[in-house]
Amino acid sequence: MVGLGLLAAVLALIVKEQKPVFAFLLAAFTGIVIFLFLLGKMASVLEVLEDLAIHAKVDPVFLKTVLKIIGIAYIAEFGAQIVRDAGQDAIAGKIELAGKILIMVMAIPIIKVVVETVINLMPA
Repeated sequence: MVGLGLLAAVLALIVKEQKPVFAFLLAAFTGIVIFLFLLGKMASVLEVLEDLAIHAKVDPVFLKTVLKIIGIAYIAEFGAQIVRDAGQDAIAGKIELAGKILIMVMAIPIIKVVVETVINLMPA
């Protein structure tokens, strides 16, 4: 993956002077290829996490929510980096903000359970 990234970076630098749009497309395509390669590797990590959650008797809803939150963070960061590579920092910032807001929305059920648990542990 590092070799692919370095090769794409060198090619993008060479092409950028003549055709900046092609350089951007090359960078975006390379990023997508790396991302798709890593998705396959993530499947084994997810299996291990699911097994650990089952053994720890953690509600599967919580694990799925946390994994969705992590996915949102990675996808938002990836999208923001691609847009930033295109020179659109303002749009990249908006993508990051949207990702953070979605993470907050997804975390509300977990925060609610934590707060309820703490309240129940406190003496009356």
